[in-house]
Amino acid sequence: MPSVTYSVAKIFLLRAIRAVGRASVAAMLATTRTFTLDGIAARPVRVEVDVHRGLPAFSVVGLPDAAVREARERVRAALTNCGFDFPLRRIVANLAPASLRKAGPGLDLPIAVALLVASGQLEWGQLPRLAMAGELALDGSVRPIPGVLAIAEAAREQGADAVVVPAENGSEAALVAGLDVLPLESLGQLPALAVGSWLPDRPEPLSLPLTAQPGAPDLADLRGQPHLRYALEVAAAGGHSLLMVGPPGAGKSLAASRLPSILPPLAQDEGLEVARIASACGRLGPSFGGGRPFRAPHHTVSPAGLVGGGNPPGPGEATLAHLSVRSSP
Repeated sequence: MPSVTYSVAKIFLLRAIRAVGRASVAAMLATTRTFTLDGIAARPVRVEVDVHRGLPAFSVVGLPDAAVREARERVRAALTNCGFDFPLRRIVANLAPASLRKAGPGLDLPIAVALLVASGQLEWGQLPRLAMAGELALDGSVRPIPGVLAIAEAAREQGADAVVVPAENGSEAALVAGLDVLPLESLGQLPALAVGSWLPDRPEPLSLPLTAQPGAPDLADLRGQPHLRYALEVAAAGGHSLLMVGPPGAGKSLAASRLPSILPPLAQDEGLEVARIASACGRLGPSFGGGRPFRAPHHTVSPAGLVGGGNPPGPGEATLAHLSVRSSP
């Protein structure tokens, strides 16, 4: 008798699941374009979200790191707190190409948009021509992410007409010419943006000071040391490396920190290179200093901290001193 009762219950359960499946909408697939940082470069990623029948589940595949896997919970809370319905179905988000490791929270926004389109809650005809990136807060607001300058440049190279970025990263993305920038503050703005009833104003490009700020260290602070001053001038004029040897307190570090003051100002394309590196490290913003950077790593710095590396790979002190001066202990 227990086995008969179990069989009857199983039949009724299967019938109920089939009835729910017939009453629900058909499975849908939506795709968005985004990018993930690989060092200081942005690699294209295609986000594919499939919503179909089955027990409620949300999976992210395609070599995601821990931050990307946690996007499931951020996306779920952000959608519900912005008035959208989170579909209680089988959801699979695939990040292609599957051979490329994806890192960082910048994939939150493209996953959420693809999910809304796949579930029929959002219609966006221009979606194939857009690129997007951004981190989601639980209340649906869009938080800034590092590397937006590299993402915007890569989006333009990939043929995108516009890029959707967090509002706080809008000025950074506006540095890229020939690309419309759509700064977004919250997921709640998506329906109006999708139908064209609301378009954000293009942000002003971030100011990139190509010369040192007033009060920066100057070679005039170095008194005496005529031979050292001459060596610094030769190194600056010819772009040479310079080895200074001497006892502690002789003025080696002081002289090295004043070397950028006699280097020529950055050209516009050089300023963008320096800004791209700072953006990948999350250091590009209104407080971004001008002129050529100066880096003085401690003698205990690790190899990865000096030349870059890690998982995911990031720039080291040598990269941060690009086009300028790195003082070694």
